[in-house]
Amino acid sequence: MMNTWALSALWVGLALLATLLAIWFRVSTALSEIVVGTVAQLIIGVFLGTGGLLGNTQWISYLAGTGAIVLTFLAGAELDPVIFKTKWRESLTIGLAGFFGPFLGCTVIAHFLLHWPIMPSWLCGVALSTTSVAVVYAVMLELGFNVTEYGKAILAACFINDLGTVIALGLIFSPFTFRTAVFVVVSVAVFAVLPFVTPWFFRKYGGRVSELEAKYILFLLFALGGLAVWSGSEAVLPAYIIGMVLAGTVGKDHSLIRRLRTLTFGLLTPFYFIRAGSFVSIPALAAAPVTVIVLFMAKMITKSAAVFPAVRAHRYDGSAGTYYTLMMSTGLTFGTISALFGLNHQIITQAQYSYLVAAVIGSAVIPTMVANTFFLPRHLLPHPPATRLSEQAAQQTPAAEEV
Repeated sequence: MMNTWALSALWVGLALLATLLAIWFRVSTALSEIVVGTVAQLIIGVFLGTGGLLGNTQWISYLAGTGAIVLTFLAGAELDPVIFKTKWRESLTIGLAGFFGPFLGCTVIAHFLLHWPIMPSWLCGVALSTTSVAVVYAVMLELGFNVTEYGKAILAACFINDLGTVIALGLIFSPFTFRTAVFVVVSVAVFAVLPFVTPWFFRKYGGRVSELEAKYILFLLFALGGLAVWSGSEAVLPAYIIGMVLAGTVGKDHSLIRRLRTLTFGLLTPFYFIRAGSFVSIPALAAAPVTVIVLFMAKMITKSAAVFPAVRAHRYDGSAGTYYTLMMSTGLTFGTISALFGLNHQIITQAQYSYLVAAVIGSAVIPTMVANTFFLPRHLLPHPPATRLSEQAAQQTPAAEEV
């Protein structure tokens, strides 16, 4: 078996390669890491016969799990509380439509068309219900939409969509026992006090070289994550809500967010995404490409059918409405997290996991390309001064294209 440092060098080397590929091909780093993990597992497993990337090694599983938790927290912390307060009806309507449409539609298609058992079908619905906040935020930042009400409204709807996914993952696949009740009660209490305790704690003890703020956040994530696992749930579930309730505090501290992202994207998430990619079975994909196409089209059709009328109801016409719908149809991080949750808990098989991840990858790339090529609402783009401001903000705000 490969020693720890040699295995570490292999994984970090793959992460470096994935980052270079993402830069060269101008795609999401997470997407590149998943693909690199898939290909590397195949090559090493076939030609070297050493067990592949050894993704189930305990310390790799730990780093990957930590990466998923902190990444989920950061996604929640990106929520803009101001725009959500002003557009909460729009965000709720479109976000919930974006969740329930593919959640129910893809579940039905997986069960009755692909003949998957009921629990894998529900997992399919959860995994394909997501919207990629990371992909959407990267596009908004690149084009300057992040400083417009239009772009902020899209991001707020994405957050509601993914919150539905997080809640569904917990409700459907967690056992309802006394432990579940304890987890819910403690979580609600913590969520209620965090917005008041955290600013006071940071003002009194923060701003030191010892990085007290980062330790405080990691403690919260690990503590509630441990409680979630104890109750039979998943550690990433409370992380998203912690990020959302602290968006007005932690989310506005760009220096702290940048430090957390350095830890997360420099070390943790490469292990998560490469590991997720290493579980994809290329032989399974080659044996059933039609299944991948069916799942991809199921997500696109059900998502668009649910979101487009809701978007039009809020007076987004023409290219603005179509662009909004296509951005809501993307998926990556939470789709992958949901699929890996299903694989780790033996809800789905490795072949089903491979189909879902392939469909999720397709939804991260194709809607974005179509939207920016054919339906870009140029009349809503910010003026040149706003564009320059967005470039300055990109230097201060976490660069979501890394996700």
